[in-house]
Parts: sequence; structure tokens; C-alpha cells
Amino acid sequence: MPYPVLEMGGTHVTAALVDLAAGTVHGEPARESLSPQGSADEVLGGLARAASRIGAPRDARWGVAVPGPFAYETGVALFEGVGKFDALYGVDVGAALRALIRPEPAALRFVNDADAFGLGEYAAGAAAGHQRAVCLTLGSGVGSAFLSDGMPVNDGPAVPPEGSTHRLFVDGRPLEDTVSRRAIRAAYARAAGCGGDEVPDVRAIAARAREGDRVAGDVLDHAFRSLGGAIAPWLDRFAASVLVVGGSIAGSWDRVAGPLREGLADAGAPEVRLAPAEQPERAPLLGAARWAALGSVGREPDPAVRL
Repeated sequence: MPYPVLEMGGTHVTAALVDLAAGTVHGEPARESLSPQGSADEVLGGLARAASRIGAPRDARWGVAVPGPFAYETGVALFEGVGKFDALYGVDVGAALRALIRPEPAALRFVNDADAFGLGEYAAGAAAGHQRAVCLTLGSGVGSAFLSDGMPVNDGPAVPPEGSTHRLFVDGRPLEDTVSRRAIRAAYARAAGCGGDEVPDVRAIAARAREGDRVAGDVLDHAFRSLGGAIAPWLDRFAASVLVVGGSIAGSWDRVAGPLREGLADAGAPEVRLAPAEQPERAPLLGAARWAALGSVGREPDPAVRL
């Protein structure tokens, strides 16, 4: 039986049916726009519309990938002061979706979106076969998943607080002030002396760097060397054998890999395989399905699914 999943992003939600055994997504996923400043009813309605379009089996167990802050075990949203979905603060999203999705789910298993990405890359991507893997997503922020035998590790001395690299610092400032879409664009604007609509997006900055734009190259080199320096100690503590990088910024992998590798080496990182995501679009969907198959924390996997 395929597992129905939802992946909630900052401006959209994707719903799909996932065949875990084959590592594939059935048919065309359903996608609905979400307004980060929308009311609770508007946001929940968008989630439910996408979910109800994919023809999920009756009484299915759903996997739902959601960004934080969120109480994943209880399904209660904790978005506050993060610029998106504040209207959901304190809402029992699980109960609301069970009432809205048709056919009604038997259960909903919530998982952090970065952990879902890592679980997907472990199931059918660049982290497959690695006992200890670190997976990063680079975009509006720096998401992370620390996986041990395919399970997220979110506490303990071997990982950053809550297993989240966005809690790391570079030169006394949060990592995302150096490595994020916002930070890279701001750094380019300062260095190039431009502003407003003149500031290119990261993909365009990478294109300029390829064409020999020294300012663009220096900005990207600084950002990804800094990322390497910040993550290096945690690769060592976690004893990771692979570092997988996904997210929209990783689409410019040729401009990411070199300075990231240099930053890792300069910080004395252990030898690890550095790889771009092999399932950049599907990994969160596969990971959410795998989480649904695993069931709640501490429970045995679904015996019908080979994980």
C-alpha cells in the first residue's frame, strides 16, 4: 500500500502517494499555494485541498513534513515570530487535518522537514548505506538532519542543539547571517554596491561567478567556506561518513562544493564523502513516507514495508 504524504513549505504544500519499496512517487503530486500570513482556516484549507486530491487509501497512515517550530509528537504548531504561519500558533494541526482530509486519515505522523529530507536521501539517495550521515538543506536557511542507522538524532553531545545547524555561529553571529539566500544576496549587495531590484538571486550570483565576476565568486567562497568551518566539528563528533547537501542553493553545486570542501579541510574535518542530493525534489516526500512507516517514536516499523 502506498503511503500518502504532505510536505509543507513556506509558500506551498505538496501532497503525494509514495511507494517506499520502489522508492517512487505515484503519479503527479498535488500542489497548493499557501500564504505565510494567511489565517489558520486558509492555511489548513490549502493543506487539506492538496491532501484530498491524491486519492489516498481510506484509513491510511500519513507522513507530514513540516518546518519548525512545531511539536512533532503532538501535532501542535508553534510558529511564532518566524515570519510565517503565525496564525497556526497553538493549533492542533493533526486534529484539524483529520477533520478536513477526505478520506479521513487513520493517523498523521509529523516530522521536521529537514529530517524528512535526510530520511529520503537515506532511503533512496546519497546517504543510502551510510551508518552515520549528515544532510543539509541550503535555501532560506540551513536545515539539517543527523542520521544514525537511518534515524534522526536531535539531542546529545554529538549534534548541535536540537540537531539544528541553524543554531551554529560564525564570527559571533548566527550561521544563517552568513549562509542563506538572504545573507548571500545581502553580502553581494554590499560588495557590489547595488540594492533593491538590482540585487540578483543566488542562482544569478553563481552564474556571474562562472563568468568571472570576482565579487560574486568571493561572496560565494566566503559563505561556503564559513559553512564548512561551522559544520566540521560536528562531522567529527558525529563520526559521519557522508555530508549530503540539498536545497535550492545546492542547485549551483559547482560553486558550492569547492569552497565548502576547503572550509572543511581548513577546520580539520575528518574525511567524509561530500555529495549533492540525489533526490532533491522527492527526498522530503520519501522521508515523510518512511516516517509514517516507522510509526511513532519507539514503535516497530510497519511489517509490510521494507525500510
